[in-house]
Amino acid sequence: MNYKINGKSFSAEPRPGQCLRTFVRDLGWFGVKKGCDAGDCGACTVWLDGKPVHSCLVPAYRAADREVTTIEGLSKNGELHPMQQAFLDAQAFQCGFCAAGMIMTSASLSDEQKKDLPFRLKGNLCRCTGYHAIEDALAGIGHVEKDRAGHACGASLQNPLAHSIVTGTARYTADVKMEGMLHLKVLRSPHAHANIVAIRTEKARALPGVHGVFTWEDVPRRPYSSALHDDYRVDPDDTYILDNVARFVGQRVAAVAAETEGIAEEACRLIEVDYEILPAVFDPEEAMVPGAPILHHKEFSSRIQQAGRNIFLQIESEYGNAEQGFAEAEVVVEGTYYSNKISHAHLETHIAIASQSEDGRIHVRSSSQAPFQAKAKLAYVFGIPLPQVHVYSERVGGGFGGKQEMLCEELCVLAMLKTSRPVKWEFTREEEFIAGVSRHPMKTKIKVGAKKDGTLTAIQLRVVSATGAYGNHGGETLAASLSQSLQIYRCPNMKGLGYAVYTNIPPSGAFRGYGSSQTVFAVESAMGDLARELGMDLMELQRKNVVVPGDAVHSIWEGPSDAEMGSYGLDQCMDFVEKALASGRGEPKPEGDEWLEGKGHAIHMHDCIPPTEQRSEAHINLRADGTYYLTNGVTEMGNGTITSMRQVAASILNATASRIEIVISDTDKTAYDTGTFSSVGTSVSCKSVSLAAENLRDNVLKIASEFTSTPLEQCRLVDGAVECGSRSIPLSELFESVPDARHRLSVMRKAYGSPRTTCFNVHGFRIAVNRITGEIRILQSVHAADAGTILNPMQCRGQIEGAVAQGIGSSLFERMVFDDHGKMINPTFRNYRISAFADIPRTEIFFADTYDAYGPLGAKSAGETPIIPVAPALGNALADATGIRFDSLPFSADRIFAQLAEAK
Repeated sequence: MNYKINGKSFSAEPRPGQCLRTFVRDLGWFGVKKGCDAGDCGACTVWLDGKPVHSCLVPAYRAADREVTTIEGLSKNGELHPMQQAFLDAQAFQCGFCAAGMIMTSASLSDEQKKDLPFRLKGNLCRCTGYHAIEDALAGIGHVEKDRAGHACGASLQNPLAHSIVTGTARYTADVKMEGMLHLKVLRSPHAHANIVAIRTEKARALPGVHGVFTWEDVPRRPYSSALHDDYRVDPDDTYILDNVARFVGQRVAAVAAETEGIAEEACRLIEVDYEILPAVFDPEEAMVPGAPILHHKEFSSRIQQAGRNIFLQIESEYGNAEQGFAEAEVVVEGTYYSNKISHAHLETHIAIASQSEDGRIHVRSSSQAPFQAKAKLAYVFGIPLPQVHVYSERVGGGFGGKQEMLCEELCVLAMLKTSRPVKWEFTREEEFIAGVSRHPMKTKIKVGAKKDGTLTAIQLRVVSATGAYGNHGGETLAASLSQSLQIYRCPNMKGLGYAVYTNIPPSGAFRGYGSSQTVFAVESAMGDLARELGMDLMELQRKNVVVPGDAVHSIWEGPSDAEMGSYGLDQCMDFVEKALASGRGEPKPEGDEWLEGKGHAIHMHDCIPPTEQRSEAHINLRADGTYYLTNGVTEMGNGTITSMRQVAASILNATASRIEIVISDTDKTAYDTGTFSSVGTSVSCKSVSLAAENLRDNVLKIASEFTSTPLEQCRLVDGAVECGSRSIPLSELFESVPDARHRLSVMRKAYGSPRTTCFNVHGFRIAVNRITGEIRILQSVHAADAGTILNPMQCRGQIEGAVAQGIGSSLFERMVFDDHGKMINPTFRNYRISAFADIPRTEIFFADTYDAYGPLGAKSAGETPIIPVAPALGNALADATGIRFDSLPFSADRIFAQLAEAK
């Protein structure tokens, strides 16, 4: 067959049944991505004879004798296409995984078609941006500022990988070819709970192209947790690479390594398994009742507290005396709230590629958020010396906490060691839903007491968290849910009781907000009810009770804490939102008596660093050519840390950011970093960079002072040079002139996660609710954040817009649905709907004017926490509009309709 791709003509024969997406990727056009392989996400969009198509739905043979254009072919003669340039100027991406498909669709639109973007972009999903930067790009609105020496801090500088993202040359985890690479696929359990009695693999092994079939008998019997933490003791050792007990529908039972994915899938179908089906339990309350099916019969050394009651961890703590506080209360409100199980839905699925070099070292190319933790865990599981393992992440297509797990690296390493061939495993979208991790569904019972003047006297929480079949992150999210939801309030008596409970549903894990989103929904809803009971405005009630500068940061824990308010902008944030909601801006309420209008808001205070061990090490060198070389182990997945690091270093070194080359997330090329999660990118990783850059700056100035015999106070760094009095010395010349001092031009510094500063977020909505259909329309959305010094305004706004969009989706329609046998029934983007362009309103964004005492250049975290107050703000607006408290997420139209009808 004859093909023409990106102007190049050739003959080729696609495999039987091969789609166009895999065909062009096999030819090296890696800009065409896989997000779903079902035509739902648009990441694979290419042009076929100038028209955009989802290449995963087009048989490759149908592209014969036609012209195919991928993102790599959009530029002509070295000049970017105008749409590529527009996306570059607006930085209309974060992780960038969707950018190629989004650009291909956008570049095909006429001016007339651009007037209806909600319709025209309905086939392209983005999980990161919230779509507003994309809308700006299509409108020709740019945000990127010029890179100027001495002005890096506070400037909207471009991501250093931006050009490679818009041209499709950025390399994500799957975007490599390796000689002799095999493909791995797994057979998954159809049962929620079953013993594996026998596995027959003979037919699978006999299939041509199969190089290995692996069962629980072939793996090291070393228990571990898939969660990636420096302090592994906070997680239970309840997992094996492959096990002889299945505890959820979708658990892997056997694995196959073969020449192609198709052969591996067929071999999985040939494996025969005899199961002894066991009773299953899906409700965490029922799972704790005596006589319930037990999921884990493990020793206490596994760190499961009460295996006989399916309780991985129980937490009970009290600050003050809650019983006395409620006795003193004149008004008490109570409620029970339910948060939904939702998927991270990062467009790049989990993927790993394992290989071995001639020296015997193991190399793992991974989509991990924590390469150093994955390295340590692999070394432990396989009993390999730590230096023999190398883990690296080049570019990660979104994470949101979902990739703070080891879900595929270990099986790839196993298969690679068994076959002596490189092995690749890339999750399908369905696998991401049924076997990846997701947000912990929680049931939160809350009781709040207050005096008639609104003074809080006591708050009590009881939280039941469904950790699923395995306990990864179950304990840490539970602890966060009990503490971070309460610490914003100055209440003398707080009590928390929580359970992380095993059930036969897919495991939960780390998710943006890390347990706080679920319980803040309950706390802020209860505060709304308390304000209504007292006849007070919610803002007034909150201002009376929130922490203020000088207060200790505490919740249910007795004793001192290393959490500190490094800056305080909560008052500014509340003022911003209150004034914006009263301004009359936004959309008007739709006409008709069936529409009800309401407004609401919620507040949150969050630790910018987790309480467990967190550290990062940065190295920075002055090179012979006068530029800088910076390394740090942080992972870049759309969080923008790589940009912030360059800006911090450039600001301290008084250089342009472009003079700083940065290498990240490689356990061979960078020093240790705990991992990129829990808001630490700015507060810890960037802090290590600021400390190293300050040390290098001081060394350069001292060396220059000594070299020129100029007083130190008369020396200063400028871009590419040092000015010593009236003399200017290029940095390259200084480097050449001081061979004996060059060791001082290479420095390292470490940063540790203590003390832990706090950030503040306030979100407000004005909404309309259709009392007949249950539809909710967002008329106005407002967010205010205290993130200290705003290192990059464009980037911070983008992070907030993306978090708000994710919060709107999880509040209004996202929900993983399971049948009575524990099987997920909506494991596709078509049936599990994430926010599309049409769903997300413009959010007004405000930043408090503060300077953090602990963060680099006064900055602190901005990306994770904006999602947290979104659901309760919507819930309070919904209660204001209808007079009814909706206590269960999501607020989907069918649920709203049912409860409104019941209230009539």
